Amino acid sequence: MDIKHYMQQVGQQARQASRAMARADTNTKNLALVTIAQAIRRHQAALLAANQADLDRAKANGMEAAMLDRLALSEKSIATMAEGLEQIASLPDPIGEMTDFKYRPSGIQIGRMRVPLGVIGIIYEARPNVTVDAAGLCIKSGNAAILRGGSEAIECNRALAKLVHEGLHAAGLPAAAVQVVETTDRAAVGELITMKEYVDVIVPRGGKGLIERISNEARIPVIKHLDGNCHVYVDDSADLDKAVRILENAKTQRLGTCNTAESLLVARGIAAEALPRLAAMLLAKGVEIRGCDETRALVPEAKAATEEDYYTEYLAAIISCKVVADVDEAIAHINQYSSQHTEAIVTENYTRARQFLREVDSSSVMVNASPRFADGFEYGLGAEIGISTDKLHARGPVGLEGLTSLKYVVFGDGQVRA
Repeated sequence: MDIKHYMQQVGQQARQASRAMARADTNTKNLALVTIAQAIRRHQAALLAANQADLDRAKANGMEAAMLDRLALSEKSIATMAEGLEQIASLPDPIGEMTDFKYRPSGIQIGRMRVPLGVIGIIYEARPNVTVDAAGLCIKSGNAAILRGGSEAIECNRALAKLVHEGLHAAGLPAAAVQVVETTDRAAVGELITMKEYVDVIVPRGGKGLIERISNEARIPVIKHLDGNCHVYVDDSADLDKAVRILENAKTQRLGTCNTAESLLVARGIAAEALPRLAAMLLAKGVEIRGCDETRALVPEAKAATEEDYYTEYLAAIISCKVVADVDEAIAHINQYSSQHTEAIVTENYTRARQFLREVDSSSVMVNASPRFADGFEYGLGAEIGISTDKLHARGPVGLEGLTSLKYVVFGDGQVRA
């Protein structure tokens, strides 16, 4: 296959389809989404079979457990994909919304209109659910999508693409509005991130190496989904029952997700009481604890933490732990070591909760809740195209609004500038 020629064709088709998508009305887009959801439910067995083929190949190639977890589908996750599409269909359509109108002394009226970005290139690893989430969000937001999933999920992604095209066809929308790149050749990524005449935004989702490569080589704006070194801080005014429950969910519900807790901070004033309880739960769940000297004095099973441990997103049954003086030291530690993804405080002190929310520099900050809630579906966005740790354009879970832009619109009645 001539990769350059193939990708140019994909780009041209996406650009043409993006114009039809920008014109599509809400009912048409919703029909496509609901039809895709129905097709996913109807073809559950075929999707599981395709996913199993991907899993078998990945295991034979020695894929690590965290990536296998991301790759695997189940009846529950397939139902969640379909439900996510239906939720997107039920959300208000942002396209064409006009806001912020004001009159100027000249008599003209100025406002802003929300419009699609155009063509969005999404590059991702392992997770086949991204294929559906990205397709759904791009359809509803009036964009065309070029999806380049990882080679490890190629069979499942192809099967999902057929169902997406079934929904687009039923709604009278162009199939090229959502294209899954058919080749697993990595050269396709190099072409996609430099096709600035056809692609408006790149969204990479995957490991740190992938994100760094895309950020360094792309000639198109990038909305980055970086690693998730997420923290749970247990304040000395915390309810310990809440703390144990939140940390258990944050660390052990799923090890391989970007919103899983990778670091535990405990206030010194409560450490002697809290750390043994928290550690007992973690150890019972098979989690290795790597801690500071104070942690190891209270938890003999803990190993010594290195400086690098506090920077690490493990995606495994390991957690770093540090005893800190107070909320100020916790905030300073988080702002130094975190990846600015999601952080949580467990506290019954309203003033400290407000301080934590205000001063922690991450895309999601939580009080008395698990960081596992940092997710487009849980936030009511229907789904997400990624969790942006950038500060410009979009931050946190990127849903419909994050895939749009604003343009100024002006209404007049014959006015001319003096």
